[in-house]
Amino acid sequence: MTILEQLEAAYEVGLAGLESAETTEQTTEWYRETLGKKGSVQLMSRQFGKLSNEDKPLFGKRLNEIKNELEEKLQLRQAALKRAEIDAKIASDAIDVTLPGRPQPVGRLHPSTTVLRDVLRIFGDMGFQVFRSEDVVTDQLNFEELNMPPEHPARDMQDTFYTEDEGVLLRTHTSGGQMLAMRKFNPEPIRVVLPGMCYRNEQITVRSEIQFHQVEGLVIGEAISLADLKGTLTEFAKRLFGRSVNTRFRASYFPFTEPSAEMDVYLGTETERDRRITKGTGWLEILGCGMVHPVVLRNGGYDPEKYTGFAFGMGIERMVMNKYGIPDIRYFWGNDLRFLEQF
Repeated sequence: MTILEQLEAAYEVGLAGLESAETTEQTTEWYRETLGKKGSVQLMSRQFGKLSNEDKPLFGKRLNEIKNELEEKLQLRQAALKRAEIDAKIASDAIDVTLPGRPQPVGRLHPSTTVLRDVLRIFGDMGFQVFRSEDVVTDQLNFEELNMPPEHPARDMQDTFYTEDEGVLLRTHTSGGQMLAMRKFNPEPIRVVLPGMCYRNEQITVRSEIQFHQVEGLVIGEAISLADLKGTLTEFAKRLFGRSVNTRFRASYFPFTEPSAEMDVYLGTETERDRRITKGTGWLEILGCGMVHPVVLRNGGYDPEKYTGFAFGMGIERMVMNKYGIPDIRYFWGNDLRFLEQF
């Protein structure tokens, strides 16, 4: 067999191998074995020196023609196989419209959001409307107008996050929204709740975090008394925790209310969790409250000789801990799906 005949034989073998390739991976292997540096067709170029001067031009021309033709057929074969693979994937992923639909997973509400909605719904049933205020406030709104002038010792109760702008801070409580509500509704009576996030630079523990939800409440009108405060908050606790829950009010101090109190609900001490979150007493504080201080009424534009009112503020996370048996407040902001997916 002459060298030219060997070249034609290598071409026929290569052509048959390419046509038999069934995947793009096989065509890659074919290229290595046929047109690669050590491929059967490429190695034929080493026979060039054995040819006579008359056969060399013919051999070189035919060798280049075979290479170009095989490379062209390789591209066409790879494109066809690629289309076939795509068509097969589409066919395997096709939707059978006769099958029942598959339910899509949906997100869940955060437990704090769930309880916050419950709280707002209960107060909504009592005739309260929701009033919102900004998270970033002035020192005057957060402290001074709430009867806490500069150097007032009550400011030490709230470690504050201040911004670079003088007199601007992240609110430490939603109480500052009281002033905004009074100025909006003055001189009409008020019955509002103010939900929102609060921020305090505190040590993070099982019971405390640097951010938390709070719901502020404010009622102003003529002849509003401490009995109205106790009746409203007792009914709220019974609706949230159950009609059989026991509550109590303890004297306390807040500069923007006088008199002031804290309200507790009784959880008992039967479980380790209850003992933990109640510090062994069985009582869990859920809110602070009191009659609106005359100075605060006057700052809001109401005449304390004619109007009285009461205010309260509650942290949502502790209520969530009681409702769902959560032992550690740090879970709320840990973004751990193992925790969040339970709700």
